[in-house]
Amino acid sequence: MHFNIPILSAALLIAAAAPLHAENVIVYQEGKKFSEAEVAVKVGETVTFTNKDPITHNVYSSTPGMAFDLKQQKPDESTTITFDHVGEATVQCAIHPLMKLKVDVQ
Repeated sequence: MHFNIPILSAALLIAAAAPLHAENVIVYQEGKKFSEAEVAVKVGETVTFTNKDPITHNVYSSTPGMAFDLKQQKPDESTTITFDHVGEATVQCAIHPLMKLKVDVQ
């Protein structure tokens, strides 16, 4: 079997330089806002919502197929949600309506 060493070396170098895709995204709630306005995940990956505020939040999404409700999330609590459907989920806080986040599931 014959291998083309320069092409094989280049392919390995490109693969090593490619960024690793995170399987979990962390979004913080701090200052009555989300740390990100938009995040992207692949189907089956997760977003962890961590409350860094000294107050309670109620993070939820009512997007069809992606609905969830974290209920009363107290300071320093974290909850992880798995996104199993392609689409765009709108995430908000029921207590602080100006808090909005878009989760793009690919």
